[in-house]
Amino acid sequence: MTPRLLRPALAAAAALVPSLAYAHPGHLDAVGFAAGFGHPIGGLDHVLAMVLVGVFAVQLGGRAVWLVPATFVAVMAAGGALGAAGVEVPFVETGIALSIVVLGAVVAFGVKAPAAAAMALVGLFAIFHGHAHGAEMPETAGGLAYAAGFMIATALLHAAGVGLGFAIGRLAEGRGDWLVRAGGAAAGLAGVALLA
Repeated sequence: MTPRLLRPALAAAAALVPSLAYAHPGHLDAVGFAAGFGHPIGGLDHVLAMVLVGVFAVQLGGRAVWLVPATFVAVMAAGGALGAAGVEVPFVETGIALSIVVLGAVVAFGVKAPAAAAMALVGLFAIFHGHAHGAEMPETAGGLAYAAGFMIATALLHAAGVGLGFAIGRLAEGRGDWLVRAGGAAAGLAGVALLA
């Protein structure tokens, strides 16, 4: 690409990034298990946050490997119930973007927090993620299937993060920690872009 075309192409890409990352445009067909399952997987913000929760849990080790992701799913369900009930939670999109920034930083800096503190941190962010899902959940019987779908997809994304954390640690013995931290830093920068 010529330098003359590079600037406009980069400007157009930068203008489109926020709309791609905004995962909560008010889906009209948010009914049933498939819609609920697809929602967390379809938004970059959700994928990054969920995978980071899993990687963070691996970095902490011990019981945190399952306690931290389980806390996220449980509190996300509560946030989803708030959204479905029409209870307003301020700054949902900002909270979601901040979750990526903060979790990316936590992973990048290899923060070793007590499991209870890590559970509180991910629980705070889970409220925002859950509310976003719940606000789109239909009030019909399909809403329960939708909720089950987004909870299962979230748990699977956490499992992917846990698997990724373990795999990187094993594959790159001496460099595993560095690779995980670099990934956390990159995800955190993506979160900053989502905030902008």
